Amino acid sequence: MLRIGLTGGIGAGKSTVARRLVERGAVLVDSDRIAREVLAAGTDGLAAVVEAFGADVLGPDGELDRPALASIVFGDPDARRTLDGIVHPLVRVRSDELLAGADRDALVVQDVPLLVEGGMAAAFPLVVVVGVEAEERIRRLVSARGMTEHDARARIAAQATDAQRRAAADVWLDNSGDEDSTRLRVDALWDERLVPFEENLRLGRPAADGPPRLVGHDPDWAGQAGRLADRIGLAAGSLARGVEHVGATAVPGLAARDVLDLQLAVGSRPDAEPVADRLTAAGFPPDPDAESDGAGTVLVHRSADPGRPAVVVVRVHGSPAWEHALGIRDRLRTDERARDGYAERKRAAAALYSDDPDARRYTAHTAAWRGDPNE
Repeated sequence: MLRIGLTGGIGAGKSTVARRLVERGAVLVDSDRIAREVLAAGTDGLAAVVEAFGADVLGPDGELDRPALASIVFGDPDARRTLDGIVHPLVRVRSDELLAGADRDALVVQDVPLLVEGGMAAAFPLVVVVGVEAEERIRRLVSARGMTEHDARARIAAQATDAQRRAAADVWLDNSGDEDSTRLRVDALWDERLVPFEENLRLGRPAADGPPRLVGHDPDWAGQAGRLADRIGLAAGSLARGVEHVGATAVPGLAARDVLDLQLAVGSRPDAEPVADRLTAAGFPPDPDAESDGAGTVLVHRSADPGRPAVVVVRVHGSPAWEHALGIRDRLRTDERARDGYAERKRAAAALYSDDPDARRYTAHTAAWRGDPNE
């Protein structure tokens, strides 16, 4: 099963994207719909809301008067936190029930409007953000939902900014055009990334990196690595002693393969054992060709996501391998001559193995320059 977090600002057209994903075969878990269920008349959730905010939030039919509740919590952070403290746990329990009932090979799309605001991105192997510029969203809210421009702007201002959403997005899905264009983008995402990701994850199979191809340094690598590090750290839980972006993609100005290297530190080799299943569930199955070593490297996992190749190496905190990875990264960041020498070595290795689908020979060639432990 692959869990996908879907979000977007008000007026971005998230429901259009969700609808097309369902048409392609996704199982939809809609947080807004669940929130309505858990606050329906007669539920414990509605009773808790009435206790917190008073009987004025009830309509004549005994159902929640949502506009009345909105007038209380909108613009009042404390009231909003109180409401969230009631609703979010109930939605989470119901969502977990729906997830438990999904098929093993399901692509589950969890539609979470406040995914970014709630800091939930790291809980999903993949986050898709539906993006539209604010002025277009305002136009849509006024024309399609009958809001005043003032209210539309106030709603947008109360949510996460586009910059915050982009920082959380593994996929930024542009929905600024017509519906047909959006459907085509969703179809391409489904066919080229989501279906292969789910299959890789279900089979415990990393996505193929392909032959070594060097590209210029991408300033977005740091943000991408940060998202993966958050995901890895959350998966490892209390066993994690830190997650670091290492390797060539962590060095500004250095050409590299478009494969992110992350180092997860654990306190001891026994601590690494329960981490393996957690990393797999987070989207990083074990590398079948990698082996533990005596220098502190315990596990090697790789991303199952074909759209974001990555390697996760689990090392004992303070071990020679752990120290070496950080030391090489920091040296290359600060020593221009060393960076130039390593770049030359990488170009030579890429030329030698440019047609080799197995990158291990390329890696071994560059490891000789780095002086990796046990190489």
